[in-house]
Amino acid sequence: QSHVVESGGGLVQPGGSLRLSCAASDFSLDNYAVAWFRQAEGKEREEISCISGGGLKIIYGDSMEGRFTISRDIAKNTVNLEMNSLKVEDTAVYYCAVERAYYTETNCILSSSHDYDYWGQGTQVTVSS
Repeated sequence: QSHVVESGGGLVQPGGSLRLSCAASDFSLDNYAVAWFRQAEGKEREEISCISGGGLKIIYGDSMEGRFTISRDIAKNTVNLEMNSLKVEDTAVYYCAVERAYYTETNCILSSSHDYDYWGQGTQVTVSS
């Protein structure tokens, strides 16, 4: 059973944009911190961004701020990752991870080694002409 599901991936040309969504299938994402990661074939997982449960704390990984924007859509119970000016090197499987803890209303942790409650199965993003 998938508790967390990513969507919105696909094929896009260089310079294009995509919006990925992370949705919870059987619980509300309120009070859950949500993080986005990506992993290209043959490479280590990269940290993109995280957002706190309350939405006020946002962290971006190295070189991620500017082209990537994380946000919450409370009405749709999703956390979105807006990606602009996409490059070929952005090609990867994109994952979201969620956790709920005493600190997640006001904070989030962005680390691929952190013990999140749930990980999604990932969505493929391919940037190619």
